[in-house]
Amino acid sequence: MNETYRISPVQQTLLAMFLGIGLFIAALTAVSVGFHASYIGRIYPGVRVGWVDVSGLTVDEATTQISAAYAYPLQGQVTLRDGENVWTATPAEIGLFLGPEFNALNAYDLGRDGPAFYRWSDQFEAWYSGVNLPVKMIFDERLAHQYLKNLATQVDLPTIEASLSVNGTDVVVNPGQIGRTVNIPATLELLNDQVATLLDGEIALVVDESPPIILDVTEQAAIAEQILSQSLVLRLPGNPDGNPGPWTFKPEELGRMLIIERVATPEGEIYQVGLSSKLLRSFLESLSPSIYVQKANARFMFNDETHELEVIQDSVTGQVLDIEASLAAIHAAIDAGEPTVDLDMEYSLPAVTSEATGVELGITELVSSHTTYFYGSSASRKQNISTAASRFYGLMVAPGESFSMANVLGDVSLDTGYAEAWIIFGDRTIKGVGGGVCQVSTTLFRTVFFGGYPVVERHPHAYRVYYYEQNFGGSSDDKWAGLDATVYVPLVDFKFQNDSEHWLLMETYVGDNYLTWKFYSTSDGRSIEWDSTGLQNVQKPPEPNYIENSDLEKGEIKQVDWSVKGADVTVMREVYRNGDMINRDTFTTHYMPWRAVCEYGPKTKGMPPEDPSTSNPCKPDKN
Repeated sequence: MNETYRISPVQQTLLAMFLGIGLFIAALTAVSVGFHASYIGRIYPGVRVGWVDVSGLTVDEATTQISAAYAYPLQGQVTLRDGENVWTATPAEIGLFLGPEFNALNAYDLGRDGPAFYRWSDQFEAWYSGVNLPVKMIFDERLAHQYLKNLATQVDLPTIEASLSVNGTDVVVNPGQIGRTVNIPATLELLNDQVATLLDGEIALVVDESPPIILDVTEQAAIAEQILSQSLVLRLPGNPDGNPGPWTFKPEELGRMLIIERVATPEGEIYQVGLSSKLLRSFLESLSPSIYVQKANARFMFNDETHELEVIQDSVTGQVLDIEASLAAIHAAIDAGEPTVDLDMEYSLPAVTSEATGVELGITELVSSHTTYFYGSSASRKQNISTAASRFYGLMVAPGESFSMANVLGDVSLDTGYAEAWIIFGDRTIKGVGGGVCQVSTTLFRTVFFGGYPVVERHPHAYRVYYYEQNFGGSSDDKWAGLDATVYVPLVDFKFQNDSEHWLLMETYVGDNYLTWKFYSTSDGRSIEWDSTGLQNVQKPPEPNYIENSDLEKGEIKQVDWSVKGADVTVMREVYRNGDMINRDTFTTHYMPWRAVCEYGPKTKGMPPEDPSTSNPCKPDKN
């Protein structure tokens, strides 16, 4: 049975819809095929590279258009500046490249790369609203780094410390220099930012500076030139007559003494210019002895008629060079540009000046006096006695002072006025400088002894000496045994103390055969009582000693030492003041027996004697 298929209205509508969609798709496909066919080998419409429209262009055409539009790498200018110095380069010279073909290919690939949906989307967006692709350039930092490295050879500077030196009297200045180094990485960043703008521009080189510790020595050079411009004169204050100086250092000498040294300050290191303290101190130390003056009390004599003191030698103010203060004064003068410097001195006044009076010092009367005799002494021995005694004339001893005879005697030599005479040396009596000085020490000892003053140090002779047991006229008296004192500078000394409340003045008088020592002061009522055991344990001297002396002639005999008996003696002393004993002391002396000594020439008949008792050419001493 044939039936007619009837389509409902709904079906008709749906059929019409599907038919329309199909026709649209077919038409769209036809359009798409036609669109793509028309842009084969061409860039889709709506595509721009930067400000260049490359729509519909082939890659080669687009490359040409982009190259023409973007000539910046080859024609642009980038300026680099360092202060007044300027360098100009094209972007290409510092590593910027355009790559127009690369940008053209990038434009051509738009709508052709990726899944179909993304391709269609890119094509539609370009057609509908347009797509602006950025211009892509290449910045080769290797080329830029090399460009800056080459440029840095014109900019970089080493750091140089300023220096200062002296050549003779010329001051040589080497100025300092600030070190400079181009900071290539930091400058590269600035270059990168500048070329990215595709505009001409200027950038400042990034330069790191390293200043020297000392850059400028102008001020120090001026100081050095000032020091060397004139002589330096050192002098004693007031330049008094009779003193040494002045001392002048010429510029040539100052040049050898100039020192330039680096020193640290709160503000940093600087050069310090001045004269060498070491050399100046050495000079001042060598100068000091010639400037030194030992302070000295005035010397007086007591006028027995007026009971007044008379000056025989003025007092002396002591002076000593203060080396450190003088150094400071020299440096201060140099800093101030002063050519003359007064050295710094320390002065010390003596205890007794020339203006002192006997009443002030308590020197009003004779308090002790003693005389010893030296009959038979040689001229040289008398000379030594006089020379030594003169050292003490007018000297004073302060209250409470311990007086040293050796300190006053000082150097006993031919240069100080002494002659050769007999002295005791070891176990011999020989010729030596200063023989007779012990006459002076013995006289002082007895003046102290009988004046009642304390004896601090006393040394007896090794054997009894004839001179120290003489009375007036030259007679011998053994009551003086045990009251001698020897001095041998600097080993053996005689010392006593002025234990009174008054100054003590000493006077010495030398006659042809005597020495008198006087003490002037104010009596405090003291007196003495003394006694002696006399000679005890007397010992005969040994047999004479005979010595051949090749300097003597045949038959010549010469006695060089004399025999003396040995003995022991003790002297006691009691010191009273207004009837009260204030001191008791004992002086014990052991005198060695002393043999005679004779020298004889070679082949002298009878020498040495076979029987000394019958043929003894050596004579005994009177003691």
